[in-house]
Amino acid sequence: MIMFKKAGAAAILATVFSASFSVQAGTDADAAKLGKELTPVGAEKGANKDGSIPAWAGNEPQASGWSYGKSRADAWKHKGDKPLYSIDASNVDKYAAQLSPGQVQLIKQNKGYKMDVYPSRRTCGNPDFVADNTKKNVTTAKIGADGWSLKEATVPGIPFPVPHSGTEAMWNVKMKYAGVGFEYPTLYTALSPRPGSSEWIAATSTQTYFFPWGKKGSAQFSAMPPVEYYTYFAYKSPTALAGQSLAITVFADKTNEVFYYFPGQRRVRRMPTYAYDAPQIGFENQYTMDEPRMFNGTIERFDWKLVGKKEMIVGYNAFGMYDPNVKFSDVTKENAVDSAHRRYETHRVWVVEATVKSGVRHVAPKRTFYIDEDSWSIVVAEDYDAQGKLWKLREGFVIPVYETGSCDNPAFVQYNLIDNRYLVDQSSLGGGKDMKWFVEANDPKLKEGFYTSDNLRAISER
Repeated sequence: MIMFKKAGAAAILATVFSASFSVQAGTDADAAKLGKELTPVGAEKGANKDGSIPAWAGNEPQASGWSYGKSRADAWKHKGDKPLYSIDASNVDKYAAQLSPGQVQLIKQNKGYKMDVYPSRRTCGNPDFVADNTKKNVTTAKIGADGWSLKEATVPGIPFPVPHSGTEAMWNVKMKYAGVGFEYPTLYTALSPRPGSSEWIAATSTQTYFFPWGKKGSAQFSAMPPVEYYTYFAYKSPTALAGQSLAITVFADKTNEVFYYFPGQRRVRRMPTYAYDAPQIGFENQYTMDEPRMFNGTIERFDWKLVGKKEMIVGYNAFGMYDPNVKFSDVTKENAVDSAHRRYETHRVWVVEATVKSGVRHVAPKRTFYIDEDSWSIVVAEDYDAQGKLWKLREGFVIPVYETGSCDNPAFVQYNLIDNRYLVDQSSLGGGKDMKWFVEANDPKLKEGFYTSDNLRAISER
């Protein structure tokens, strides 16, 4: 059973609404708390009662002497930390109150699985311009009349640092600052074998994300095209997928636009239904279009309920999940990524429940999301099937990003708790070259015109 704590004055624990959109605007009093009892993006600034979660001490400066290409883990000032304890099947019940139901089930059913828990380090901050924009948003950011789209925000900044609904919390996730984009020179998307088999699906690709609202400074989201992000994705292997590529626009107010290049046909096709719970091509119906990045795409198919806050053991400061210099097959074990590459800490999270709207279908009609209060990253997500059975668990892994001065968590692992398979994606793990975040839009891939169907055809044809 999950126990939710009541927050004190410093927590500003939001009132729970059953509606899918905010009915209460932020106030000047809420804005005044940012930077005082709350961090600049709305987290509780103080430590928890037993000190397992420390007080937030301010932005942690970029690692001295680090530059792209050097080890992120070696540059981290807490790299000498040792585990405080480990959680496995023998003691999981002792820690169940700090875990999600999916985490508990995963530990109990996967022989040898363990979580090494380290001292909690609140390493996530943001640049001053993000903090300034976030404070403005308390009283000015707005959800659209449809009840789910983002109508207005000062960007880059957290739209609703004192959220009053699950919808607002999810927009905070979507609009957290990660520069103007990032890229993977080599990205593994890997699915473990079917039970009784030893054959992995291990696809490699290159991928770029572009956040057009992420440029330094201050701008109004309403003055821009209503786009959350653009992404370009091109498979390098296996042979069945090599040469296939996609250009995707994720809108803030309508369904994604997807263009897909098929090399065998030498043509680009528009894929109007390649969104939501559509299975991704090549992954045996184990991976849907809205599962990357813990949740991907528009949110209009669900009602979003802000449940409360919880102290929880989650993937954090887990540089091992981004290590490009290991051999991918050496760290992807039978049931999970090697525990030496997964780091867990205790942090406070917002809990948001998603229930599919009446008259709408989805393969996972109920979902639960656990959102880190410091970074607004989804750190755990759970999907339930149509029979109400816990089906999938996703764990994301937060790290401080030296390029941006903020945190991000693209790397995640998804466990199918019914089929006993797992998937790894959105990580530079084993890629040979580190992923890279950008704060300036100088690269051609960081322009809107790169993501058109015409350009996809031009850069994809062999």
